[in-house]
Amino acid sequence: MQSTLGTHPGPRLRIGIAGAGLLGRLLAWTLAHQGHQVSVFDPAAGPHPSFDGQGAAGFTAAGMLSPLAELETAEPDVAERGWDAITRWAEIRADMALRQPIAPHFAREGSLMVAHRPDLGAARRVLSRLDALTHERAAPYRPQALDAPQLQSLEPDLHSTLGPLHAWLLPGEGQIDAAAMMQGLQADAPGVAWHWGRAVRQIGPGYLSLADEASPPRRRFDCVFDVRGVGARPEAPVRGVRGEVVWLHAPGLELQRPVRLLHPRHRVYIVPRPGDVVLVGASEIESEDRSPMSLRSAVELMAAAHSVLPGLAEARILRLDTNLRPALPDNRPEVHTEPGLVRLNGLYRHGWLLAPSVVDEALGRIGLGPTQDLIDATAPRPHALAPLAV
Repeated sequence: MQSTLGTHPGPRLRIGIAGAGLLGRLLAWTLAHQGHQVSVFDPAAGPHPSFDGQGAAGFTAAGMLSPLAELETAEPDVAERGWDAITRWAEIRADMALRQPIAPHFAREGSLMVAHRPDLGAARRVLSRLDALTHERAAPYRPQALDAPQLQSLEPDLHSTLGPLHAWLLPGEGQIDAAAMMQGLQADAPGVAWHWGRAVRQIGPGYLSLADEASPPRRRFDCVFDVRGVGARPEAPVRGVRGEVVWLHAPGLELQRPVRLLHPRHRVYIVPRPGDVVLVGASEIESEDRSPMSLRSAVELMAAAHSVLPGLAEARILRLDTNLRPALPDNRPEVHTEPGLVRLNGLYRHGWLLAPSVVDEALGRIGLGPTQDLIDATAPRPHALAPLAV
């Protein structure tokens, strides 16, 4: 069946992409469906997740699409991009469903913020910031306080072991199965040449060279995309921010929505997945340590989750996952374009929330998609691509 997203009316271009993480796969999927000739280079052994702290950070993410909740620490334009992302992910999943027997899980039933009574002061400070920064477009999605019967109706298994639980519904927010979507983007990208085990050494306008070649030739393309994340150093001033996620198998637990526990010391989220799986994670740790999760981190995360979901007591630990998310000094994404070269980096902890908007903006600037100049209003005018001479 034909894609609902259509093809690009311009010439068929040769595209080189350095990096097969979330941005690389989304770019490859989008450009392949536009009809371009796409080649992707990545040091990973293959397209599947490794869960060893060395692969693409997109596999580790819980896939929360929470524009309003992110206002706790992010700027309003991040949330604005996030509302677009929810719509775009829904469109991408629907398009995949035309060709794939099972499309990646996606839901938009809102999310919940909860707090124990002793932490109500910290929760109110967060809610005050959210209320102050809520954009007019998101006004219908302001946090809605829930009393005990309302919370019981929405999420029967969500209650505090430490006394009454305070809760707020964030309407309109959603979630996506990150690992399934990463694999879906790769599998549903027609004609893309995936070069696994091939790290990129050098990138420039219209060319790239590989690290495993003694005298690396310049492989020529009409445009090259550098989306290597932390691997883009030293060309980019990017650092790694450690993320940690506990994967639990909890048969019989009833949880429909992502939950964010407001706590003075920790940012803890709990995300349900198909197959009785629950993810428990911490949003950020300022460290480039790729080692396995510590006992303290694992205990604190699981204890926090158990404090609001007592039904997790008999859950089984499937996996303790860690990885590094790429962040620039200002913790904001960068979209750099020049003729023949596009650099995208710095999605920080907002990868799934920002990726569709960042990709759309980059493609718009070079004449291959809609322009969304939300990051840098002073960006140079888009360069329309023409094939480069070899």
